[in-house]
Amino acid sequence: MKRPANALSLAVLTLLFEKPMHPYEMSTTLRHRSKEESIRLNYGSLYAVVESLRKKGLVAARETLREGNRPERTVYELTGEGATAMREWLSEMLRDPTPQFTDFEAALSLMGAIPPDEALVLLKLRLKALRITSNQYDGVRSNLPEGFPALFLVEGDYSEAVRRAEIAFVEKLAEDIEHERLGGMEVWRRIHELRAAGHSGEQATAKIAEEFGHLLAFDT
Repeated sequence: MKRPANALSLAVLTLLFEKPMHPYEMSTTLRHRSKEESIRLNYGSLYAVVESLRKKGLVAARETLREGNRPERTVYELTGEGATAMREWLSEMLRDPTPQFTDFEAALSLMGAIPPDEALVLLKLRLKALRITSNQYDGVRSNLPEGFPALFLVEGDYSEAVRRAEIAFVEKLAEDIEHERLGGMEVWRRIHELRAAGHSGEQATAKIAEEFGHLLAFDT
């Protein structure tokens, strides 16, 4: 069975692997474990995911409960097919995860469209935000009880490792721009000088090709 694009489907299956639950309990359990930081979660989509899994035969309604004046809640359990799919999908995601392209990666690839000095300011703001988030995670970790299972922090530790790598990258990139060490800086600055002087994009591109033709090729 093809793995769903939404990791919430796998999260539901793993929760029901622990025990039968109704959707509200699934939602509160994921939030209690801070899984919303790694899995996109909202209550409406959770119900839709559970219903989709039910139609595929991966989960089944076990019973319907009512507590006081609260609405009825359907408790779901994992089917045999669901347990097999869970193992297959989780194994595939650990072995061969789908590449996730972030907004930051896209922005870096297009950064030349704004002036270097403006990009530098924005990168420093990004760096500040990354450091704040990193410090917050350090605070969370330092307040955990002694002996807290590392298993439940794995995705947070992974995010922090990626974040620290990004901090190091952005620090160097910002320094290279600030000290004119980034290759292509002269082209980057020149094209924005031309645009600021009133040249059209086409005119500026032609001028850059004329001035820096030995460095760049603009042919498609």
